Amino acid sequence: MALLNEYEQRQVAEAITRVEQQTDAELVTVLARRADDYAYIPLLWASLLALLVPGIINFAFGWLNSHSLLAVQWSSFIVLCLVFRIPSVTSRLIPRSVRHWRASGLARRQFLEQSLHHTVDSTGVLIFVCEAERYVEILVDKGISRRLDNSAWEPIVKAFTERVKQGQTLQGFLSCIESCGELLKVHVPVTQARNQLPNRLVLLG
Repeated sequence: MALLNEYEQRQVAEAITRVEQQTDAELVTVLARRADDYAYIPLLWASLLALLVPGIINFAFGWLNSHSLLAVQWSSFIVLCLVFRIPSVTSRLIPRSVRHWRASGLARRQFLEQSLHHTVDSTGVLIFVCEAERYVEILVDKGISRRLDNSAWEPIVKAFTERVKQGQTLQGFLSCIESCGELLKVHVPVTQARNQLPNRLVLLG
């Protein structure tokens, strides 16, 4: 999956600028290609299958001696490691819960790394996307959560997630930012002009 180009990134930044003119909230957007390389997953599956399958077959049919069995297990391990490293295959080996857990952890690290917890009046809002995991999350600081319940973000996240699944990440960002702006200008209206954090889209390749 290709991350957004410079023109598309500029569109996201301009959308944030428009929203922040109507609210005291500080929006930051982060787009990650993937949350993890999951290198241990192919190794785990390859080790398990190479150990068990030849052993079970040999136990059932007795075709191999100990040296041949060891050679088959090592050969199977190497072949399976190579096959399971193919991205399309790897993604099928990883449980959805694991993928979302890794993406959620990255989102929380980005909330801190982008200094969203240091804004005046604690009004930071993170819009986070992991393309490979097709994961979207909106994280807000306590100055926002005191005024808006977390359930308010759920339909926005759901709509954005569908856009990511369809390969429409840019359109998803623009719609999400606009929808967030509609909520924020009502519940966290602008009181003074300020721009504490960069409006650019942060890319994690």
